[in-house]
Amino acid sequence: MSHLHTYEIDKKYSKSVAYFSMEFAIHQALKIYSGGLGFLAGSHMRSAYDLKQNLIGIGMLWSYGYYDQNRDEDRYLKIEFRRKRYYFLEDLNITVNVKINGKDVFVRAYLVPSELFNSAPLILLSTDIPENDYLSRTITHKLYDSNSETRVAQEIVLGIAGAKVLEELKIDPEIYHMNEGHSLPMTFELYKKYQNIDEVKKRVVFTTHTPEAAGNEEHNIDFLFKMGFFSDVSLEEVRNLTGIDKNMFSLTIGALKMSKIANAVSKIHGDVSNEMWAFVEGRCQIISITNAQNRKYWADKNLLKALDEHEEFELDSRKKHLKRLLFDEVANQTGKMFSPEILTIVWARRFAEYKRPGLLKYDLERFENMLKNQKHPVQIIWAGKPYPFDTQAINIFNDITYLAKKHKNLAVLIGYELDLSMKLKKGADIWLNTPRVTREASGTSGMSAAMNGAINLSIADGWHPEFCREGINSFTIPTEGRGLPIEEQDRLDNKSLMDILEHKIIPLYYDDRKEWMSVKKNSISDVIPAFDSGRMVHEYYTLMYNV
Repeated sequence: MSHLHTYEIDKKYSKSVAYFSMEFAIHQALKIYSGGLGFLAGSHMRSAYDLKQNLIGIGMLWSYGYYDQNRDEDRYLKIEFRRKRYYFLEDLNITVNVKINGKDVFVRAYLVPSELFNSAPLILLSTDIPENDYLSRTITHKLYDSNSETRVAQEIVLGIAGAKVLEELKIDPEIYHMNEGHSLPMTFELYKKYQNIDEVKKRVVFTTHTPEAAGNEEHNIDFLFKMGFFSDVSLEEVRNLTGIDKNMFSLTIGALKMSKIANAVSKIHGDVSNEMWAFVEGRCQIISITNAQNRKYWADKNLLKALDEHEEFELDSRKKHLKRLLFDEVANQTGKMFSPEILTIVWARRFAEYKRPGLLKYDLERFENMLKNQKHPVQIIWAGKPYPFDTQAINIFNDITYLAKKHKNLAVLIGYELDLSMKLKKGADIWLNTPRVTREASGTSGMSAAMNGAINLSIADGWHPEFCREGINSFTIPTEGRGLPIEEQDRLDNKSLMDILEHKIIPLYYDDRKEWMSVKKNSISDVIPAFDSGRMVHEYYTLMYNV
């Protein structure tokens, strides 16, 4: 594989791997991602580069990206789709064709070279080329298109065209890694080639990222067959290979049956996944490899230097400087002036109902009393992109925007992409995470926040229980409401959240600066190296690729 690599491969990581993902967050300028899955894939590619691994990424060149997040005239969410141009990509001069819904569709391959963004080489696929008719060109227009035919066509392009491009490049990977089930058609393309399920399985590994239904896609099996999802493999053979005899075909079950091994993305998620898919006979083993983020990319170097040199004054002044940089963005977007002396709480990630962005304001009277407290003031920032066709999530975003109009210490920011995410993580004092328990697979944003001296305040889900030393490097919101109706669960979790803020965190910040500094320092030092993606990509080789 190394003819696309500009670096010498480390012998420890010489096994050749093709890493398939619908999205990669590599650089602010390359807008081909929506959220956590892309951020994770970006850190994977960066750490593969750092460790000189024989890995290459296969992704999609989205002409319109996910979407551009703006505001309308009343400052509510405005979703815009704007064509992107990327003059820094290299045209590989390779075009392959795939059959989609009985029609030939041409797919062009482009390269993000290793040295461009210090990542493993990344091949991006596009149907938005003159050889195709308009409908075929739209396949790679928008990430996670809401039309189910387009969505399945995207998966066919990623899986089958991705495998064909590798073949055209004369690259024969020893391992095909599916980052989520989107690239599953690739396994049927391999089966068509080898005509032996064991030959396929020994080459394929699978990472499952979410217990959410939306992340575990299902479609009618006849519809998938008609679309060309299974390459040229017969429907009877597909049912035999996957054991799926129902009308609805689960991509996750298909991936678990076509892989030699799979992994969940935290220890808790490993337990949840094994329980969730226990009924699938003959599935592969599901282990856990906890997600991580790339320290070299995310962590502020001056903050780490001050920590290493035990310079507490410098650590504190650097953090205040980083807060000022974030607050310049707050002022620019909202007209509100935040102070670096005031405790700043940030909730920033994909806006989805199960992540409960509005939990903090559930008891509105108590929340507003906290906002009005002059002795111990707080500043709160929300940011994140709802899925553009999720009305419920958009309404939550707009509700919080409406509330922020009344308070000069509340801000809702738009444009939640890599650069803004970086500013928020570097400028936050508290990084708030409020998902419903067991529904957050990992929650990696808290890792890169901790690398920058933000203290995690989180529900005990995803990666948090593996990291948390309560009150020493982070804080946990107790969850007493498991199994109760959602309304009651939210009420109890809100009470626990507010109790911790009012009785522990806010007094600690203002009344015991020495102890606050200790928790902040522990937050930074405990997250590295355990949650640096160098550890993660090493484990993928030792626990998945080489088994």
